[in-house]
Amino acid sequence: MNKLRLFFLLFGFSVFLSCQEVNSISKDYAQITNSESETINKPDSSIDQSADYQVECPLEGSAKTDRLKQLNILKNRTKLDPGNNYNAKVSLAGMLEKGNDTDRWSHNTYVKVVGYVKDVKVGGVETVNCKAKEKDLRDTHIDLCLEPNSYEKSKNVIAEITPRLRKMMLEKGIDWRTSTIRDKYLGRWVEVEGWLLYDSEHANMAENTNPGNEKNWRATAWEIHPIISIKTVEKH
Repeated sequence: MNKLRLFFLLFGFSVFLSCQEVNSISKDYAQITNSESETINKPDSSIDQSADYQVECPLEGSAKTDRLKQLNILKNRTKLDPGNNYNAKVSLAGMLEKGNDTDRWSHNTYVKVVGYVKDVKVGGVETVNCKAKEKDLRDTHIDLCLEPNSYEKSKNVIAEITPRLRKMMLEKGIDWRTSTIRDKYLGRWVEVEGWLLYDSEHANMAENTNPGNEKNWRATAWEIHPIISIKTVEKH
């Protein structure tokens, strides 16, 4: 009788442990599947954020001074048709030409230049984009040069893709995210179209306006900003 009672006690205890283990596994599984569900079903919010952001961030960005507001409005242009503003005489060599170039061109100049893509990276957190921190809501910086084997940053011209143009391209089925642009164009010759812009915020870091500065990381404060078109071309 005692043996039979002991048998039932042991049997009941083993069933209890089995149930506990099943419950534990079920909880773990639920946590894993819930986590995966959150990851899998979590939408790529970059598009929605971008759409909301464009409404929330005005053309002048979050600038405080009138000068910077005007500069940001130029950076955030979305005009695709150059009209009579295209200047076929502007080349990358011309942009690299030494000398104080503050008044060399105007902001209303549309250009097509050919250059070698030395680097592609996400731009900084700037007032032009209301200091957005998300990568897709910041500019794409493209370093163009004519000497692929040169490591002198002071021989680079900067071209930039803005979040607004990135969104416009996305609506046409064209991916202009920084990572995609880098994968597609880094180390290649390209033709870039867009509007000239003198970025006075970086004039003190440009060789043409602050010659000999060891910290210069660009040849000129003139940029192609925003980029309207970019495509690969034969070696220059």
